[in-house]
Amino acid sequence: MPQPSPQPIGVAVIGAGTVGRAHANAYRSAATVFGLDRPAPRLVAVADLHEPFAADAAARYGFARAETDWRAVVDAPDVDAISVAVANSLHREITEAALAAGKHVLCEKPLAPSVAEAQSMVEAAAAAPGQINAVGFTFRRSPAINAIKQQVEGRLGPVRHFVGNYWCDYGYDPQRPMSWRYLGGPGSGVLADIGSHMVDLAEFFCGPTAGVQGTTLTTVVADRPKPLGVAVGHAGGVQVSDERVPVENEDVCTFTTSYGNGAVGTFSLSRIAFGHANTLRIDLFCENGTASFDLTRPAEFTIADAGPAPEVNGVRTVFIGPWHPYVGQGLPMDFPTVGHGQNDFFVYQARAFLDQIAGDPTLPPCPDMAHGLHNLRVLDAVVSATDKPVQL
Repeated sequence: MPQPSPQPIGVAVIGAGTVGRAHANAYRSAATVFGLDRPAPRLVAVADLHEPFAADAAARYGFARAETDWRAVVDAPDVDAISVAVANSLHREITEAALAAGKHVLCEKPLAPSVAEAQSMVEAAAAAPGQINAVGFTFRRSPAINAIKQQVEGRLGPVRHFVGNYWCDYGYDPQRPMSWRYLGGPGSGVLADIGSHMVDLAEFFCGPTAGVQGTTLTTVVADRPKPLGVAVGHAGGVQVSDERVPVENEDVCTFTTSYGNGAVGTFSLSRIAFGHANTLRIDLFCENGTASFDLTRPAEFTIADAGPAPEVNGVRTVFIGPWHPYVGQGLPMDFPTVGHGQNDFFVYQARAFLDQIAGDPTLPPCPDMAHGLHNLRVLDAVVSATDKPVQL
């Protein structure tokens, strides 16, 4: 039986909110998936300005210590690699400091709050050629999405029309408190938060975006109350004051895209979709058939093509199993219909990142920061394509 590498990789997570905890859990589980001859992570530290969050995450996921200053992690000699999972406005400062300190960095998406800041991060990464730089587009790790891509590259043929909907409800309640997610200019709201994922998925299937048209950006909840405490994630469950603060970015975004292969895309994004806590859905209409994925049913996809006889043809459901990407040795019970979820995508991403650091990648590599910069340029184009309203 192959033995793990004797040189584990010291890892730390900066940010102990929802996504930070997903990264922490991923590192804890990364050594259990795929080959055992890969270097194991050594769980060093979790940092968060709010000490109870850092302490809870460190204890919960088995990290050696908690920190309240991200600089303590960046400067730590026992840390080799860092996940940056904090507010977008902090990405550049932390990432550039970590790269300068010789660390490998996996930064959450969107890479930065602006193209200019992302460009600076890419330049910092280029100045550290011996270090892995990566950006976290976790849906690229979905077994079902990768199974669909195999079908697109085979029986279904090229995508002609990509439809992407990502609907969440974390912002539907006007009494939900103000947080960093509601601050910033046009495009920094739902487009940056979850639309960045959808833009990336479309390019995963269709190639680079060639054009953007017909954007709408709408703010439905005009202001929000100031919080009286600190909350995890999307700021639910915290008491609020009577003072309200203007919301600076969009709750809803729709737009269309075009691609070099002639494909088109249509997108619908919302953070006020009541009843849809985390509904990501893609539909791919291809040259020879159709395939669909719904994150609320993550361990399956649907497909329709001309394969079966007409009498029994139609849309059929395919359950993900060990013959699909990421499942064999990627789940404790790697059988069809057992199921998996979004947390597993983070585990596969962590494994890929660690393997890249070790110089022996077997999984597809994580997108680099140059790709994160490209993603931001597409988001900028979406904002620039806002139509002038026509009154009827």
